Amino acid sequence: MLIPLLAALLTGASIFLLVLGLSGALQPETEDVSERIARYGTRQVSSLQELELEEPFTERVLRPLIRSMAQAISRFTPQQVLENQRALLEAAGNPNNWTPADFLGVRGLAAIVLGALPGILLFLSGASFLRVIGFSAGFALLGFLLPGIWINRKIQDRRKQILKTLPDALDLMTISVEAGLGFDQAMSKVAEKWGDNELAKEFNRVITEIRLGKTRREALRDLAERTQVDEIRGFVAAVIQADQLGVSIAKVLRTQSEQMRIRRRQRAEEQAQQASIKMLFPLVFLIFPAIFIVLLGPAIPRIMDALGAL
Repeated sequence: MLIPLLAALLTGASIFLLVLGLSGALQPETEDVSERIARYGTRQVSSLQELELEEPFTERVLRPLIRSMAQAISRFTPQQVLENQRALLEAAGNPNNWTPADFLGVRGLAAIVLGALPGILLFLSGASFLRVIGFSAGFALLGFLLPGIWINRKIQDRRKQILKTLPDALDLMTISVEAGLGFDQAMSKVAEKWGDNELAKEFNRVITEIRLGKTRREALRDLAERTQVDEIRGFVAAVIQADQLGVSIAKVLRTQSEQMRIRRRQRAEEQAQQASIKMLFPLVFLIFPAIFIVLLGPAIPRIMDALGAL
C-alpha cells in the first residue's frame, strides 16, 4: 500500500516540477549587453567552471538537454509534422519562442521523465516485468500528451482574448481612418494603444512585415492563418476585397465593427443560457448533499432508534 502511494506522490511532484522547469527553460534572453558586461567584465573569475556554475539550473542543464533532445527527434521527424507543430505554435503566440524542434524536444523529454519514474519505482518494489512496462508506457504517453494539451489551452485562451478585443480595435481603426489616417497607420494606433494585447501584437507584426517588403494582402492573409479565428478571417477577406474593388476602407471597418459587436453580444447571450446547465452539476453533486447532511443529519439518530425499537 505504501509503494503505490509513494509512486503517486513522486509522479505528481515530478509533473509539477517538469512543467515549472519547462515554462522557464527556453525563455528568451532579455539581458542587455551592458548588463552582461557589468556582470562579467568588472570582476575576476578564477575558472570557466566557476562561471558556468553561476548560471541558473535551466541554463546549465535543462536548456541543453531540451536542445539535444530536439535535434535527435527532428532528424527522424517528417517535415509535415514539423509544419503542423509550427502552425500550433504560431496559433499559440510562439510561447517561449519555441521552434517546432524545441517543442518536440519538450514532449520527448516529458515522455522520458514521466515514463522512467514509475518504471523505476515499480521495478524497485519487485513488480512483474509486464506491469513495469505497462505503467512506464502509459506514463510516457501521458508525458508526451501533456505539452500538447497545454499548447491547445494556450491557443484557446489566445483566441478568446483576440475575440474579446477585436470590436474595440475595429472601432479605434474606424475612428482613425475617418480622421484621415491610412489603414496601416490605423493598425499602428491599435498596436500603440494595446501593446501587451495579443491582437495588438499581431497588428504590430503585420505592420513590420509590410515595412520589410511584404504586400498588405500577403501580410493580412498570414495574420488570418496565424490566428485561426473566423472573425479575423472575415475581417481580412473584407479588407482585401475592399482594396481590390476600390471600396472605402472606413465603411468596411464600420460595418465589420458593428458585426463584431453583434457577434460578441450573441456569444455573451449563449454563455448566459448555458450557465444554468453548468450550475446543475455542482448543485447536484456538491451543494445538495451538504444541505441534506445539515438538515437530515440530526434526525438520523432518532430514525435509527425508532427502527431499532420496531
